Amino acid sequence: MSTLIRILKHRWLDETDAQRALGADALHRIEKRVAASERTHTGELRVCVEAGLPLSYLWRGASARERAIAMFGKLRVWDTEHNNGVLIYLLLAEHRIEIVADRAVARRVEPGHWQQLVDTMGEAFRAGRFEQGLSAAIDAVDALLVAHFPRDPSAATLRLNELPDEPLLR
Repeated sequence: MSTLIRILKHRWLDETDAQRALGADALHRIEKRVAASERTHTGELRVCVEAGLPLSYLWRGASARERAIAMFGKLRVWDTEHNNGVLIYLLLAEHRIEIVADRAVARRVEPGHWQQLVDTMGEAFRAGRFEQGLSAAIDAVDALLVAHFPRDPSAATLRLNELPDEPLLR
């Protein structure tokens, strides 16, 4: 795809397109799904949905993966107590999903496994079923975090919720 066409495709969409793609009810269900997930493990999940890449990313030909990694840092997903945060990033303009995992998770889950999850969910995104795709992503990440970082049910205190549960729309 030429740079100009890519720029036009990304600049055509904005935050209102992200809101229309998911809707208030879907965003609320995703938030509740993240909160429920975090009660079963010590990890932190963050969902970020962007309509299109910023112009500076487009001019340099950056990928959705590069933006997801940048958002991982900007949203401080890397800065959780147990280094087991995971960002689920959706780029609407390209119907792309990226999963970025912090160090502790990356040591236990092979990169190829993340790619398999992304490939499986890609079909829902290409068909415009964004809530379904994000729900599947949350469930898949939840299963991995429960397997590798289960919450101790006998813990006397509840764990601090380090990151917001509601999806970020941009």
